[in-house]
Amino acid sequence: MNQMGQLQRNSELDQAISDAHARLEAAHPKSLARHISALDALPGGNTRAVIYYPPFPLAFTGGRGCRVTTLDGQELVDLVSEYSAALYGHSDPVIGAAQKSAIDAGLSLGAPNVMEADYAKALVQRFPAFERVRFCNSGTEANIMAISAARAVTGRPKIIAMKEGYHGGVLTFAHGGSPLNLPFPFEFAEYNDMEGTRALIRSTGNELAAVILEPMMGGGGCIPATREFLEMIREETRTAGALMILDEVMTSRLAFRGLHHVHGVTPDLLTMGKYLGGGASFGCFGGRADIMDNFDPARKHAFSHGGTFNNNPLSMAGGMAGFTKVLTEEASARVNSQGDSLRQELQALFDRHGILATVTGRGSLMNLHFVRGPIDNPAILDAADSRYLSLFHAEMLLRGFYVAPRGMMALSIPFGDSERNAFLEAVDDLLTVSGHLFPKAS
Repeated sequence: MNQMGQLQRNSELDQAISDAHARLEAAHPKSLARHISALDALPGGNTRAVIYYPPFPLAFTGGRGCRVTTLDGQELVDLVSEYSAALYGHSDPVIGAAQKSAIDAGLSLGAPNVMEADYAKALVQRFPAFERVRFCNSGTEANIMAISAARAVTGRPKIIAMKEGYHGGVLTFAHGGSPLNLPFPFEFAEYNDMEGTRALIRSTGNELAAVILEPMMGGGGCIPATREFLEMIREETRTAGALMILDEVMTSRLAFRGLHHVHGVTPDLLTMGKYLGGGASFGCFGGRADIMDNFDPARKHAFSHGGTFNNNPLSMAGGMAGFTKVLTEEASARVNSQGDSLRQELQALFDRHGILATVTGRGSLMNLHFVRGPIDNPAILDAADSRYLSLFHAEMLLRGFYVAPRGMMALSIPFGDSERNAFLEAVDDLLTVSGHLFPKAS
């Protein structure tokens, strides 16, 4: 395409996005009014960066199953699923009953409860890397505690993380990192780069406390790690006298016993969160008993780990009910198999329309990227034009489907064949009507 043709196409794309945003404003006046009003008290009109998108984020009043209802009364099929945390959907009766029972029994008791011990035992029994576990309130907290524990146990300062990785609001490394990041001394490796990462681990030597990574990047674009990459890190950290921290805050939903079990790689420390709170705030970190027993307050020189709501009854009751009664092995296999199928069907749909797009992911988590695949490293995504995802996101909202602005999709257990078929039809309709605005495969 010559320069004049590219300029015209860019102009058409910008106009299409502007038109879609105008239609969203017209269709959601109450959400717009709420957004404008919220600006008086909340920077940007919200209190969570990831849920903002232009022209304004739609406000929701409730959810049932895999559907959410907007402030303007429109129902959307939810493919965001609270950025993977709503694995159980929005209204599971078993979880709801457990949480209502906890409320009736009394909250903020300031003492141990039966549920926390039972839940900890259930987690240790299911996930191979957990010999001991501690609860906290978010995946961010879990990763902070795991990194801090690694530095304290080894007596070493440095942490190796992956470029473009995400481990929480103060451990975010996309686009060069955040000025709000905690000042741990980080070194950065390229995801799935065997030789470069091996060399970095070896060169960091006896200053290296731990390597932290996800077995599939979540915020980095749903890019799976190769088994060989994980095995290499396991071997090299053990040789270096450092720890391997595996962040399964998002990925533990991708297999009944977690991805570390699937790959046969057992880290020294493992972090989790999201859906494991049953819809309430939750995080946990655990691993080898000899490391975690440093948190035993009866021990001399124990690591102090507080947190008013670490064992709060809502998270313990909801988490335990979901984990032991709703997330059966069969339910886990079904939602992840459905995700694999949807990812393949989406890819086939874009290919059939001649659109340059790659759908990455595994199981119930996936991400649409308008770049050529295969994608094994987030650096490849630098070539993407974000406007294509902006148009896709807005048009999906207008068609009744909630996807993340960055193209991420997370399925929930209530998500069924009717929702899948309707979503594929909506994407097919968009590509039929507006396919000329998206990048061509050839």
